Amino acid sequence: MKNDNILDLSEKSRLTADITLLMLKGAGYAAVFVLALWFVIAAMAFIGRILPEESRDTPDPINRSSLMIEIQEAVHV
Repeated sequence: MKNDNILDLSEKSRLTADITLLMLKGAGYAAVFVLALWFVIAAMAFIGRILPEESRDTPDPINRSSLMIEIQEAVHV
């Protein structure tokens, strides 16, 4: 039987250490995910700020409001 217990921990202490390590590993994965998501949102906000002011005033290329008007007219007929 291979003995990996180089710190001479009891079974209960070793189990506690293993569980703590797994929880810290999960927290690290969660932190990486949250930071990556924050980076994507920050990049999109930065791109939005460097666009010219005129690009914010242009009409929507897909005029969804006209689609809603057509649907409402079809319902009322």
